Amino acid sequence: MRAQVVENEEQLRECLAIRREVFVEEQGVPEDLEWDEWDRVGACVHLLVRDGRGMAQATARVKRYDETTAKVQRVAVRRSVRGGGWGRAVMAAAEAAARQLGLRRVVLDAQCQAQAFYEKLGYRVVSEEPFLDAGILHVRMEKELAD
Repeated sequence: MRAQVVENEEQLRECLAIRREVFVEEQGVPEDLEWDEWDRVGACVHLLVRDGRGMAQATARVKRYDETTAKVQRVAVRRSVRGGGWGRAVMAAAEAAARQLGLRRVVLDAQCQAQAFYEKLGYRVVSEEPFLDAGILHVRMEKELAD
């Protein structure tokens, strides 16, 4: 597994293809809710994790949330490789990107079905109760980053 920061349009298209598979096709998220103004090279930090053959298998994006906090969004792993450490790899890359931005904390809105995964990575729920985003129940989670 090799994580990389997206630097060009071709790499961004690979991120968007993974997100289309996971969110639009598998989960039924409407396209107009999936794509937004952050889906441009340089708008935020887009990440890809590739396998040994160079195939993109996971993606996420990281943006500044406030002066000390990053927000991780659009974490997606291709169905065919789930359970193989790809989610951990993309989250490690996201946390590294947050540190590179000089940020000390990460927040994310996790689908409830993924809450346990994020808890294993050290995230804790901070929302009072689950909320709907794109018709899917989520919880707000956060983590303080170690130096």
